[in-house]
Amino acid sequence: MAAQITGDDAGIRILCRNLVVLKSELGLQWLIGSPFLPSVNVASTIRCTHTLPSGSLSPDVAKESDDIKGLIPRGFEIIGALIVQEKEDRKVEKVASDAVSAVRSLRKTLYGGDSREQVLIGAVLDLNHGNSERDIHFFISKKGNSKSVEQVSRVVYEEQPEKYIWERGCIVRCELSLKLPLYFPVSNPKDVDGAYARAIEDVEFKLRDPQVAYIIEAGNEPSSGGSEPIVLHGSDLDLDLPAELPRNAFVLENAEESYAKSFLCSYFLSETKKFTSSSTVEKDADKILVNVMFNRSRSSLKPVAPTAEYYPAGDAKFLLKNHKLEVLFYVPKDLLLTDMVLKLVIPGLVDQLHSFKNKILPDLLMQQSLLRPYHFIPSGFLHPVTAIYELSYGETELKQVEVRRSLHLRLGLPFDRPLLRIANAINFSVTKDDMKDKSYPKGSSLLKNVHHDIPSSGVSGGIASLIQGSYEYHHYLQDGFDDSGWGCAYRSLQTIISWFRQQHYTSIDVPSHRQIQQSLVEIGDKDPSFIGSREWIGAIELSFVLDKLLGVSCKVINVRSGAELPEKCRELALHFETQGTPIMIGGGVLAYTLLGVDYNDVSGDCAFLILDPHYTGNDDLKKIVNGGWCGWKKAVDGKGKHFFLHDKFYNLLLPQRPNMV
Repeated sequence: MAAQITGDDAGIRILCRNLVVLKSELGLQWLIGSPFLPSVNVASTIRCTHTLPSGSLSPDVAKESDDIKGLIPRGFEIIGALIVQEKEDRKVEKVASDAVSAVRSLRKTLYGGDSREQVLIGAVLDLNHGNSERDIHFFISKKGNSKSVEQVSRVVYEEQPEKYIWERGCIVRCELSLKLPLYFPVSNPKDVDGAYARAIEDVEFKLRDPQVAYIIEAGNEPSSGGSEPIVLHGSDLDLDLPAELPRNAFVLENAEESYAKSFLCSYFLSETKKFTSSSTVEKDADKILVNVMFNRSRSSLKPVAPTAEYYPAGDAKFLLKNHKLEVLFYVPKDLLLTDMVLKLVIPGLVDQLHSFKNKILPDLLMQQSLLRPYHFIPSGFLHPVTAIYELSYGETELKQVEVRRSLHLRLGLPFDRPLLRIANAINFSVTKDDMKDKSYPKGSSLLKNVHHDIPSSGVSGGIASLIQGSYEYHHYLQDGFDDSGWGCAYRSLQTIISWFRQQHYTSIDVPSHRQIQQSLVEIGDKDPSFIGSREWIGAIELSFVLDKLLGVSCKVINVRSGAELPEKCRELALHFETQGTPIMIGGGVLAYTLLGVDYNDVSGDCAFLILDPHYTGNDDLKKIVNGGWCGWKKAVDGKGKHFFLHDKFYNLLLPQRPNMV
């Protein structure tokens, strides 16, 4: 385990696994950490994508703030900057000082106030001296001095970052539906912008109104005897709080309402839950739900002067804007609920409101906007990120694609895989009751990723290159359809298409044998009599179907004999490392699905991870693995038996990952 660092140590704890977004790219990156964790920490990093004409190290703070506000959940914040450079004309300390200055400017716009007392990180990676994360020079700002920095004495890379973060904190989710009525004069329609801005300001005021109610409850599926919800009013948030409270302070039943201020977040959380290295944030992190209720029956306790706006009947127009906010927060378990609402929930809702406003104002009158927030945890991120999508555009329309592309750029995500589509969004609100509801969309009942935890390949010193992502196992006799003896290539194709579905490249259903045949007839490859037949198909036919149904192109490798397949291992390994899609192997009258190779390029020893579609039993994972229907196959086993026939040619179909977001 990594050594512990206390808040007094002059050290930094690195939590994220990818500290540098792109090691070969010069420029500025923002470092994100949580002030609630016990040491100066870096939980994630994102690109600075808006810079001034003066250079790539000069951020356009206004544009950066607009983009980042609402992207990162409150509870995490920008706490540093990393500059990647290749010139040695300036001292590292000066570059780190410039990084800290950039952070201070951004923080002032994002969070307000003076950050001179905040410990900020300035980091420098000089590509002339390496591009590893261990080559980064870390500095921290000296309190009270806006320019001076000192080098960090110790950097610790956390071995179990998920556990480190989520055993100390939880996710808070707050939903708020708003109807904003806008009146503006027909003679001056541009006044609608001002009416909308005033409506936003009115909501901000109501969030702090003494009579607003925040209903707080456990967000996890409650067990018997679970904690009862707590109601906090706006008037509770301004009360003076004791300096110290017991860790699990809570209000006894029938106690006075004002004592609700003494509750801690831990009141709603499980004391026995443990977050292991294999847990996921979506399924296993503790959760708290907050709902906001505006009081419509009682007037505010704060006296205000009456105001009125008047538009003559017939000369005014009415516009109704519906907004559905959903905001996430990271909250330490020992935080007071009052502090949670005042310092996190309210500012987070305001951030998302302003994000909505920035997206709507340019075309406020042009269309009925359908903005919705969605939350994602991309690979490599330890916390959620939030994207706001305009649903009046389809996911494949250019405007929606450009929004996702800009997010991929900022988050350092690849541009050849759709990681931020709506289907990838996490859904913290699904309950056990939802899953029991027959109308709730269920996933496929087929086995997925059956190659996980299978025995090793037996290749000494080899490097395993495997399929990336998830797939479903399709094999003979599934769906009550008897294709034994002729349908193995169809089943392999179904497995391949399921992979594209699981990675959200497509939303089409996995086609049946008849639909596959129909596709081949429609493109003119087969005669109409082919539909309903039991004719075999091979790699070429599979490539035609993938192109027609998914728009996926394929590469085909031909070998004259099964004896030549080991010679293709280096090429197959490159496919799995760059494309990551399952491969269909067809030879003679048999077809298999290839999920990976294990190859020693010195000795030439290799093994093939085969998913066999010829299996005819029920979907029993243990039976499938123990029976060898999914497992590593040597070209020649220990008894001298050849898995691939020497007197048959083979075609290998390598589907290419579409270049899309």
